[in-house]
Amino acid sequence: MTTVLLVDDQALLRVGFRLVIESEPDLEVVGEAADGRVALEQVAALAPDVVLMDIRMPGMDGIEATRRVVAGHPGSRVLVLTTFDVDDLAFAALRAGASGFLLKSARPDELVDAIRTVAAGTSVVAPRVLRRMLDLFAPHLPSADDVAPDDGPDPRLRALTPRELEVLRLVAEGASNAEVAAELVVSETTVKTHVGNLFAKLGARDRVQAVIIAYECGLVGRGATRR
Repeated sequence: MTTVLLVDDQALLRVGFRLVIESEPDLEVVGEAADGRVALEQVAALAPDVVLMDIRMPGMDGIEATRRVVAGHPGSRVLVLTTFDVDDLAFAALRAGASGFLLKSARPDELVDAIRTVAAGTSVVAPRVLRRMLDLFAPHLPSADDVAPDDGPDPRLRALTPRELEVLRLVAEGASNAEVAAELVVSETTVKTHVGNLFAKLGARDRVQAVIIAYECGLVGRGATRR
C-alpha cells in the first residue's frame, strides 16, 4: 500500500484528489494539509510515501515545504502540482528536491500513475518537458564557463569515474538510456548500472536531480540540451 499526503489550499481539489486516489486498491490517503507548515507536521507524524504538494499556498509555500521534506524526511517523496508544464515555480520545486510535477488538469489515470511512479523511486518529468525547462531556466544556472579551471571539478563530481561523467553529461543533455547506450556503444543494461552508480555518488534521488546537479556543477551549460 502506497500512502499519500494531500497538500493544497483548495479543499475542493483535495476532495477530488482523495476520491481518485482512494478508488485504487494500492493507494491510501493518510492525511491532508492546506499549507506548507501543516504539511511538515503531517509528514513528521504520518511518514507518507508520497506528498502531493501544491506550489502556491499562503504562509509556507510548496517550494520551501518541499525543501524541508526532502532534507528531513528522505522516505517521503514529493510530487508537486502546477498549472503550466513549463513554470518557473515548478522548476524551483524540482531544484528543491521534488521528484517530479503533475499538471492540475491531469486525468485521473495520470494522477495515480504518477504517484506510483514517484513511490517506486522514479522521477515524473517527461524528457521533452525537462529539456524545455532547462532551455528556459538554464540562464539562472551556472554555465561551464562560470567554473574556473583553476578551481578543479566541483566536489560533487570528483567521486565519479570518467565514464560516469560522460553518462551524466549525456543524461543532462536530455538523452534517454537507449540514446546514451547508442552513443557510447554499450548495452542499455550497462548504462542503467552507470546511472545507478552516479545517483548514489551524487546523492541524487532520481534523474531530474542528477540533471540539475550537472548544471549546477557546470558539467554542462546553457544551450546544451538536445533537440
